Formats: sequence, structure tokens, C-alpha cells
Amino acid sequence: MPIEIESPEELGYDSIECNLAESSVNDMIFKDIKLDLNGLILCYGSHKGKTELRELIASEHKGINADDVIVTAGAASGLFIIATSLLDSEDHMIVVRPNYASNIETPRAIGCEISFIDLKFEEQFVLDPKEISKQIKKNTKLISITTPHNPTGTMISETALVEMINIAEKYNCFLLVDETYRDLSFIRTPPLAASLSDKVISVSSVSKAFGLPGIRIGWLITKNKELKELFIAAKEQIFLCNSVIDEEVAYQFLLQKNHFLKPVKYKTDQHLQILENWMTDNEYLEWVKPEGGVICFPRIRSDIKIDLTRFYTTLYGKYKTLVGPGHWFEMDQRYMRIGYGWPDTPSLKKGLKNVLISIRENQI
Repeated sequence: MPIEIESPEELGYDSIECNLAESSVNDMIFKDIKLDLNGLILCYGSHKGKTELRELIASEHKGINADDVIVTAGAASGLFIIATSLLDSEDHMIVVRPNYASNIETPRAIGCEISFIDLKFEEQFVLDPKEISKQIKKNTKLISITTPHNPTGTMISETALVEMINIAEKYNCFLLVDETYRDLSFIRTPPLAASLSDKVISVSSVSKAFGLPGIRIGWLITKNKELKELFIAAKEQIFLCNSVIDEEVAYQFLLQKNHFLKPVKYKTDQHLQILENWMTDNEYLEWVKPEGGVICFPRIRSDIKIDLTRFYTTLYGKYKTLVGPGHWFEMDQRYMRIGYGWPDTPSLKKGLKNVLISIRENQI
């Protein structure tokens, strides 16, 4: 997938001075978490995941208990488990696009039929449940959405979420809701989707909002008994159980979640204001202001004549600044995902300046 081939970790962090391509907050340093792992037994872990961790995750959501939670190796493996368990080549699914590539490429590899619902800039990237309903077929098995949305940062309203759930219930299919950024919402967050119906699967992790991508801990949540049995069976075939070290780090971290989130939210608010000022002051780009997460999806205005290939080459090659180009999301190259939660403030400001310089240098 281009989003992985061209990711900062694959290109090499030493080749990037201003990293605006990351979709998470900046990475935590182990010593700052102040954990005690000395008594940890390095055994096979529970196949569902550490009981106390699942209880802690479930405790934040009304109507959810620990048995509804399966801990996975990051949200990515949760998405893989869901797709490979539920879908085959005879099935049909609906995917909201743009979207994280795993939500598209794994179903493609399975060979199922996919209908895309393309969010439009001109409509503020707002998801219309009626458009989903129009694409339903007799063999529709799964609907895949994300909120807060990656890469736009927009959020689905509670009203629209309920409409989506009603559609899944009416047509006897499942609704997958990737909620990785829910702890970094700027507006009122709807209830956890999986808490509202047994036709819903929620996915999240400690990677994006908490800065712990290196421990590879995520989870999927569903109240559906048959799905839980199916997903745990799939997990056992893929990696049996999680690393007990990773689970213990996640557990001890989440016990202090609010403590760690406070500075994250402060930095996110400050950087969003910097980004908003930058968007207001430049004449080259337009955007839909994000409502959550640490990413946005601006585009170069259509009246700006520019060599887009040279723009990205200049930005990375000459100015050592990386953004997420539109092709990562099967979108026009005028779009770019900018992550504003990972870089420090000087790097964010310099990177944004380099974007404008590169646009000017490559105008036709």
C-alpha cells in the first residue's frame, strides 16, 4: 500500500526534518510512563486479552462489559480480523472513502464486491446515511465508516450514527466503526457505536490518540455473541494472544489516561490554532476544519496551476518535509493529509511554511 511504502518509518526518519505525515500524536517515551513490569510473568496471555485491560476499556462505555472486548495487535489487526472473518468473494460491502487503506485493500484481496461512498469536499465531507442505504444489496455483509474520520478529521453526528445503525439492522448486515480518535474529539462525541446495537463493531487502539504505536495494542468491541466467537477464533489462528508486555504497558498507561491526555489535548488545541491561522492567511489552499483527531485534508485550490509531481518532489527532496499525498487515499493529488499532532511546534510551523514555498516554486 502506498501509505505504508511511503510512510516516515519506511522512508527513514533521518531523511525528514518536518514530519507532517504522521496521523497520531507524538510518541511517548517509556521512562515517562513510569511503569513497573518487574513482576510480570512472560507467559501466554488470555486469548481475549488481559482481563483487567478489557474491564478498564469496557468501564468507559455504558452497556459494554469486558466480555464484549477483544484485545488485538493494534487496530490494524482488528480490521484484518473483521474483514477476513466476515467477508468472502460472494459478499458485498460498502466503504466510505477516503479511508485508511486497510479498510479497502484487505476486502479487495478477499475479492468481495465493494461499493464506495465518496465524501465530497463541497459537502464538508459529511456522510449522508441515505447514500449508504442506496448502495445496499441482498448480499451486503459489512458497512465500514470512521469517526473522527481519517484523513479529514470530520465526525459523524449522533443522529447520523443512529441512522446508520438502523440501516444495518434493517438489512441484517454489520456496521464497522473505526473510532480510533474518539478521545481527541473537539465536539460532542456520540456514544460508542458498539454500545448501541449488536449489529455494530467498534475498533480503537492506543496508537493514534495516546502515542503508543510501538506496543501494538488495539481492540474491537461487539455485543454480538456469534461475532465474538468468530473473531476470537480468527485471532487464535493469526497470533493466538497478544504480547503480555504490550498488554501490561497499555493497562498501566490507561489507568493514568486522563493524566497523559491533558498535555496531549493542550498541544493539539495549540497546533490546531496554528493550522487554522495558516489556512486563513494563505491563498493557495482550502480545507474543511477538523472536528477531531490530529489530521486534516486540505487541497490546493483548483485555480492554482501547479506541477503536482514536482511539488511533492520539492517538498520532500529539497525541504525535507513530508505530508500524506492524495494518492495515499485514492484521491486527487491536490489533496494532502497534514498531521499536526506529532511534530513539535517549531517543526509544524516550518513544515507549513515549506508547503507554501513548494507550491510557489512549482506553479506553472
